[in-house]
Amino acid sequence: MKLTLSWLKDHIDTSADVATIVDTLTSIGLEVEAVEDAGAQLKDFTVAHVVSAEKHPNADKLKLCIVDTGAGTPVQVVCGAPNAHAGMKAVFARPGVIIPASGEVLKVGTIRGVESRGMLCSARELLLGDDHSGIIELSSNAMVGEPAAKALGLTDPVIDIAITPNRGDCVSVHGVARDLAAAGVGALKDGSVAPVKGAFASPINVGLNFSPDTANACPIFAGRLIRNVRNGPSPKWVQDRLKAVGLRPISALVDVTNLIAQDRGRPLHVFDADKLSGNVQARLAHDGETILALDGKAYTLDAGMTVIADDRSARGIAGVIGGEDTGCTEATANVFVESAWFDPVRTAITGRKLGILSDARYRFERGVDPEFVLSGLQLATRYILEWCGGEPSEVVVAGAPPAWRREIPFDVARVKGLGGLDVGMPEITRILVKLGFAVRSGTPLLVTPPSWRWDIDGEADLVEEVVRIHGLDKVVSTPMSRPNSVAKPTLTPSQLRIRTVRRAIAARGFNEAINFSFIPRAHARLFGGGDEARQVQNPISADLDALRPSILPSLLAAAARNAARGFHDLMLFEVGAQFESGAPGAQSNVAAGIRVGGATRSWTKAAHEADVFDAKADLLAAIESAMGGPMNAPLRAGAAPWYHPGRSGTLALGTKTIGYFGEIHPSILSALSVKGAVAAFELFLDAVPEPRPKARGRAAFNPSPYQAVERDFAFLVENKVSADDVVRAVKGAGRNLVESVTVFDVYEGKGVPAGRKSLAISARIQPRDRTLTDPEIEALAQKIVAAVTKATGAVLRS
Repeated sequence: MKLTLSWLKDHIDTSADVATIVDTLTSIGLEVEAVEDAGAQLKDFTVAHVVSAEKHPNADKLKLCIVDTGAGTPVQVVCGAPNAHAGMKAVFARPGVIIPASGEVLKVGTIRGVESRGMLCSARELLLGDDHSGIIELSSNAMVGEPAAKALGLTDPVIDIAITPNRGDCVSVHGVARDLAAAGVGALKDGSVAPVKGAFASPINVGLNFSPDTANACPIFAGRLIRNVRNGPSPKWVQDRLKAVGLRPISALVDVTNLIAQDRGRPLHVFDADKLSGNVQARLAHDGETILALDGKAYTLDAGMTVIADDRSARGIAGVIGGEDTGCTEATANVFVESAWFDPVRTAITGRKLGILSDARYRFERGVDPEFVLSGLQLATRYILEWCGGEPSEVVVAGAPPAWRREIPFDVARVKGLGGLDVGMPEITRILVKLGFAVRSGTPLLVTPPSWRWDIDGEADLVEEVVRIHGLDKVVSTPMSRPNSVAKPTLTPSQLRIRTVRRAIAARGFNEAINFSFIPRAHARLFGGGDEARQVQNPISADLDALRPSILPSLLAAAARNAARGFHDLMLFEVGAQFESGAPGAQSNVAAGIRVGGATRSWTKAAHEADVFDAKADLLAAIESAMGGPMNAPLRAGAAPWYHPGRSGTLALGTKTIGYFGEIHPSILSALSVKGAVAAFELFLDAVPEPRPKARGRAAFNPSPYQAVERDFAFLVENKVSADDVVRAVKGAGRNLVESVTVFDVYEGKGVPAGRKSLAISARIQPRDRTLTDPEIEALAQKIVAAVTKATGAVLRS
């Protein structure tokens, strides 16, 4: 919401300067985002009179000007502007002034051998426009020596206020002035509008065509005909105000609606009456009905949208935008002015569906004053008659304003209890009355909010009004009591686990991604989630219409976007939620990561594409961090359908799946436009068992003082036997002595029978109570061979 200082003072009688007003606005909850004061940055620039402008003795395109600055002796200025001439008034910068466009301090200089003691400025140099073809020529009535800002008409600061969605009453200059008056900045001026008497009956009638269930779409609709108008430019003061707040003046008949919307928060629409067919009504659109709007675009409507229509077709989208075919032009002679109240929710949904952002929608969806429908129409009539002439008809009205009166019991002690301020009854009453509330004395007080305050629903809202106007800065800061010097931990075990897992994955070189929990429905189908249970009814974007059944589609989509920008080798992870449905409790916490492409190429080691073993190592590292130690859960081949069936695995405890790992199925990668191999893992954090109490924390490092021994074994096993089966058998054979088992070679080919493979492992034997003798080591080796043979049918390779 933008307004100028002079515009504001049309509604409030005050001598406060802009700094005081800005500070007060922010303190009462109307945060000022910016103050555009072009005059402030031009405070050191003055009006000067060019006494003479002769050709520079040493340059053809330069002029030597003698300039009267009003400060005594005229000064000499070298100027390159082609429009510099004797007798003109220009903007002068003396040495020492900072030039806005460059930020440099102007100095006395010598140009082509001639001293120059100042500058005559162009619009670009003052950041007032892009014109650099010549210097600014001021009016001949400008006084020499006076501030240039005054001569340029830049003495009116523009205040930009951030309006929260609940404060529809403050999307007008009058509404802002009302709050300032309540805060004691000045006295609010009378905003009542005297009616304009009609000279004849309106030949165009208005109506409401709704069923009882949809009557709230437009409870009141009013209008009047004004004939024999002369459309043209609006008055200069109107154009200046509209330009100052970022609106483009169009014509008097259009500008009147924009002015009243900004000034009083009342959207209106002016139809060219000669382009209407019959009477005008508010109704719901027909499915598939189309309209060409004022923005030049055609929109297809549905039955949930309200329109303004004549006897032939829809002529405007109610509360959003008017139609182009009934818009006013220079040839318009008769107009029909419409003023109505449209349902905020229906207006917001219509604007969102059609993708239209307009000043009318901005105000209607926040809630406009229903009691100002007729007053707004009367105010528009006065302006049109003043600017365009004409003769008004009587006002025609259909319906009545929606019911808004409600009485709220208000215990004034709640101001102290909720707001922390001890405010007396007289001050509370004064504040509420100044804001437009009706207050009936009693215990408790009975308070009726005004028609423009749709956001006031209960006692807490009244407390907020009193506290913000009385002064939030007066609320005493009271520290919360803390019985101990160190605060108690607030994170739950689950939150601590998530934080630990996040750090562990990041420590492996992964970059964390933060994605929406919504994905395209087509992506959800690839991961088993294209059903209605995950469908979003009101998505924030058309392509984010489903809850994700897995985190992987979000990560893969991020990988595709990075690859399109030249980043092909990635390690991304996310810790977040995946959804079984949209029902409460149907989501679970998951840590997932992907490796895309290969490792960084180096002469010290061979690079390889991301594979199933990389993903397995990532998953096991994440589980170890969550458990506080290794987890001995069985692994089995195969995973979810989006993994490669021969290059994936599942970690499970009984029927409970702990995690998946492996390479992503090529068809999934193709559907998501991801090139190259991708290895991924998913750890279902809610399924990971709680660590045993003794496993919590980090165990003390306790190395054995005795010599370790490493023994290598090569077994011939059937192709179907997994390396994990062999490793488990070895560990089980020497449970207290075998510290670790590593697979270092797998071979199939010459010298190995068909259907079998050679699997080479290294077992590290680490005694903790004594040094093993050779016979003891040999006995353990035979025990290992026997255990592997029994478990897998393996034969020790000789």
